[in-house]
Amino acid sequence: MIEIADLSFAYPVGRFRLAIPHLAVAEGARVAVVGPSGTGKTTLLNLVSGISRPERGDVTVAGQDLASLSERQRRMFRARNIGFVFQNFALLDYLTARENILYPCRVGPGLRLDRDVRDRAEDLARACGIAERLGTRPGALSQGEQQRVAICRALVTQPRLILADEATGNLDPATKTQILDLLFARAQDCGATILAVTHDHALLPRFDRVIDFADLGARP
Repeated sequence: MIEIADLSFAYPVGRFRLAIPHLAVAEGARVAVVGPSGTGKTTLLNLVSGISRPERGDVTVAGQDLASLSERQRRMFRARNIGFVFQNFALLDYLTARENILYPCRVGPGLRLDRDVRDRAEDLARACGIAERLGTRPGALSQGEQQRVAICRALVTQPRLILADEATGNLDPATKTQILDLLFARAQDCGATILAVTHDHALLPRFDRVIDFADLGARP
């Protein structure tokens, strides 16, 4: 599903630079990414999604070389193939929870906002325990509720790849288990691969594989 080779990346401002000699993630795998803060874990997710582009090297996702795509083509690729749970949730304040969950299907090229999608959104919300909050805007939701909305939004398109940046970071232990169970079950239903950044080492046994930036050879 993911293959990275000879990657080098730097932001326009600052001294941060990320180098990854090689990384491969099998289709359908559930992979956790760990490492100290500031080493580039979130940057890795941005590169895999095509939000950021490397200075050098190859990033291939689902057989597609992202560097060969224009910005518009990368947006289309993300909409059709990738569900993203952002660390800061990235919810739109002027939309309700329901509208935030459905937003990718409203704006994503080639995606349809039909009855099946609406029913899937309601089902996900029930499974995440936020069905009664669907008419509420993010500003009136707790952090944990906002996080669950973001997770539902990532799953509603039934993506081939789920990228999660601290997807359970603001949840209590019992809810973390519930949400991770949901994430894994829905990913299995649609054959999706999961690449998840986490600082919670108690969750690592739940994953098929753990990538430690120290072992990967990444150099920040």
